Amino acid sequence: MEFERAEQLLTEIKEAKPQNTEELEAFRIKYLGSKNIIKPLFSLMGKIDPQLRKDYGLMLNKVKTTAEEKYRQLKIELADEQQTESRKGIDLTAPPPPSHKGSRHPVDIVMNRVIRIFSKIGFALAEDREIEDDWHNFTAMNTPEDHPARDMQDTYYLRDFKNLLLRTHTSSVQARVMTSQKPPIRIIAPGRVYRNETISARSHCQFHQVEGLYIDKNVSFADLKQTLLYYAREMYGPDAKIRLRPSYFPFTEPSAEVDVYWGLESETDHRITKGTGWLEIMGCGMVDPQVLTNCGIDPEVYSGFAFGMGIERQALLTYRIEDIRWLFENDIRFLRQFHSAI
Repeated sequence: MEFERAEQLLTEIKEAKPQNTEELEAFRIKYLGSKNIIKPLFSLMGKIDPQLRKDYGLMLNKVKTTAEEKYRQLKIELADEQQTESRKGIDLTAPPPPSHKGSRHPVDIVMNRVIRIFSKIGFALAEDREIEDDWHNFTAMNTPEDHPARDMQDTYYLRDFKNLLLRTHTSSVQARVMTSQKPPIRIIAPGRVYRNETISARSHCQFHQVEGLYIDKNVSFADLKQTLLYYAREMYGPDAKIRLRPSYFPFTEPSAEVDVYWGLESETDHRITKGTGWLEIMGCGMVDPQVLTNCGIDPEVYSGFAFGMGIERQALLTYRIEDIRWLFENDIRFLRQFHSAI
C-alpha cells in the first residue's frame, strides 16, 4: 500500500499544471513545504519488508526530486509568460523617446579651437599648477617689486603660506618651461587664472587664458606678426585683418596690443568696438632679455616672442554673448544652446 501511495503522488506531480503564481505556491507547499505530504511516507520505512526497503527508498527519492524539478520548471515557465504578457500593447517599432545630449561649454569649445590652430604650426601644449609661487608668477616675468599687480587688490595670496598665490596669468607656465627646457621652445599654455577684480558683465575674478611662447635663434617681430595673422585668419576667417598698437608689458619689449577688424555692420558692432570697427583680442611682444636671463637662457644667443589672450573674451565675440557672468553660472538653459557645437 505504501508503494501505491508513492506511485500515486508521482503521477499527481507529473500531471500538475499550476496556471499562476498562487497555484504554483500551493504546489510548493503541498509537495516541498515543511509539512509536505511526501514526508510522512519516509516515516513508514520501518514497516516495509527489509527486502523492499531499498526500492521503496528509491521510489520516495524519485517522488521528491520530481517535485523539485517540476517546481523549478513551472517557475521558469510562469516567469516567461508574465514577461511576454507585460510586453503586450508595446509597439516595438515606435521610435524611442528623445534623449538629451550633453552640451559643450563655450569656453571649452573656444579653448580647444585655439589649441588646434596653434598645434598645426608646431606649438606643443604645456600645463602646470594653478597655485604658484611669487618667483615664477612675478619675478621671473620681470615684474618689479612695486608693480601694482603684486598688490592684494589684484592678486589672491594664500593665507599662512608665504609667497604662494593663485596664478594671475599662465605666464608662470612659460617661466617653468624656460627653466626646465633648453631652446628651441615653442609652446602654448592654456588654463584658468585668478585676479581679485569686481565681477561685472565684462570682467570676472576667474577666467581662462592661452599664452604662447616661441624661443629660438634669430626670432624676430616679423615672425610674431605672421603667427598672429595666421591665427586671426584661422579663427575669424580668411579675410581677417589685424593691427598691432604699441603697448607695455613687464615681460616683453617691444610690446603690442593686437586688434582684429570686426566691422561696423550692426549696432552691436558699433557698441563693442566703440565705433572704430577694431576689437582688441590679445597682447604680445618680444620676450624681454631680462626674462630670458632670469630663466637661465642666454639673450645674446636666443630671442623669442610671447602672446596671451583671454578665452572668455574670444567666446563672447564668437557667440555674441553679452555678459561674461553667464559663462560661470551653469544655467542649463544657456548651455543647451551649444549642444551642436564641435
